[in-house]
Amino acid sequence: MIAVAIGLGSIMAASNEPPNSTPQEVFDGMRQSFQADKAKGVHLRYQWQLSGPNGGEWWIEVNDGKFEMGRGKSDKPDVTFITSDKNWVALSNGTLGGKWAFFTGRLKIHGSQAAARKLDEIFP
Repeated sequence: MIAVAIGLGSIMAASNEPPNSTPQEVFDGMRQSFQADKAKGVHLRYQWQLSGPNGGEWWIEVNDGKFEMGRGKSDKPDVTFITSDKNWVALSNGTLGGKWAFFTGRLKIHGSQAAARKLDEIFP
């Protein structure tokens, strides 16, 4: 599980953009950063369960170079990220390191470690 949490801090907007302030802004930014070439042959389902006033559930399904994203629950996700809305935004902005969040219990990851690591490649 250690390797899973190391890379999550790099899911962030370009440095010349203002930092994200809500989980929805994070997911909107992920739409822009999608790397189709890194997702060729990949078939993964991601789920987020975020607590807090701006929390909720989001999902991303990557399917051979394409993806779909939405709010709600995914059927049988390969990996689920559980954290607060504020921690997810901080992770995406790089102000909270993924490894630190994982070891301090601010981020829980259930499911495939390989799928969790792949997220950084597909959505840098």
